[in-house]
Amino acid sequence: MEHEHIVTSFDEELKAIDTTLAEMGGMAEAQLAKAIQALVRRDADLAREVIAEDKRIDQLEAELDHDAIRLIALRQPMAEDLRMVITALKTSANLERIGDYAKNVAKRTITLAEMPTVGSTTHTIERMAVLAQGLVSSVLDAYVRRDVAAADEVRRRDEEVDHLHTSLFRELLTHMMEDPHNITACTHLLFIAKNVERIGDHATNIAEYVHFMVSGEILEDERPKGDKTSQTIVDAPQEKG
Repeated sequence: MEHEHIVTSFDEELKAIDTTLAEMGGMAEAQLAKAIQALVRRDADLAREVIAEDKRIDQLEAELDHDAIRLIALRQPMAEDLRMVITALKTSANLERIGDYAKNVAKRTITLAEMPTVGSTTHTIERMAVLAQGLVSSVLDAYVRRDVAAADEVRRRDEEVDHLHTSLFRELLTHMMEDPHNITACTHLLFIAKNVERIGDHATNIAEYVHFMVSGEILEDERPKGDKTSQTIVDAPQEKG
């Protein structure tokens, strides 16, 4: 009877951790969506809301850390149970970073709202963000369902975000070379695009932890990468005359 009580208590503690993680994930997705909405609409007030709400994600991470560490200390889980707790901790840390990136987008949006627009670059970033948000949503679903195949698919799909990032990087460099007045706005947009690209990377991190949690195997193969910004060269436009 006592053993059954211990098992029941342990399961309840794991469920509580998963509940906190689900709330964090929902908030991280919402924060990204709201930050990009603020960027597209040039809405500084909405951006400030994103910045203020990031504190709640930080609080949830601290709560989950406390509960997970307490569970490890008191229950001393092993094998699959231990992998579940470790994955929850790792996932929580990645979701907190996703929230931070959304906050960074919001901060730069406040500055960009005071500047002229640069081509259609914000809409390209919006497309990137939709893909990144889809990765976050899919990987959280894979975590809940303990679905290795779905997690591995998220790992593969991140390459789409990388390709868009490379394309946008070239476009922004071109805008800067064509008109030096664009340099400040384009620099902020470059950082925003990188933040969105990193959100995709963090979703991929979570996918790899889900694979480990379910299978017990650590993925050792190189993850697919389509980000070529470090190798990108854009030729200066030819002078007219």
